[in-house]
Amino acid sequence: MTNSNIIRTELKQQNWYLIDAENLTLGRLATQVAKILIGKHCSNYVPYRFPNDCVIIINAQKINVTGKKETQKMYYRHSGYPGGLRSESLSILKDRIPERILEKAIKGMLPKNKLGRKMFQNVKIYKDTFHPHLAQNPTKIEIK
Repeated sequence: MTNSNIIRTELKQQNWYLIDAENLTLGRLATQVAKILIGKHCSNYVPYRFPNDCVIIINAQKINVTGKKETQKMYYRHSGYPGGLRSESLSILKDRIPERILEKAIKGMLPKNKLGRKMFQNVKIYKDTFHPHLAQNPTKIEIK
């Protein structure tokens, strides 16, 4: 058996990680999750391979940001029609859809290609402590 066969068999197994986002800083959490999704936490990291690891993030509504980002950071979306630009601050988006904040932060740290889009499918974000992935028996990760 060659080394390439060993890497392929190791990458086929799927690991599930559980991260509690309560009182964690947004950017630091996003970088750790992106590192797991890209596969840089593994000893057999190869940039063109897709590691089959999934990340579950709970308590997204209890995430922290530093400085004045709560009121000054803006999120934009456009409907595609003239005059369709909508903007809202982080505090309003946190009340309305807290998962969207983490989604945009993590997606911005992944590669901008097919591989990055496939990696992002392995992130599950929930605003409460409840999540439907108990059967996968996820490993809890402590991020500081």
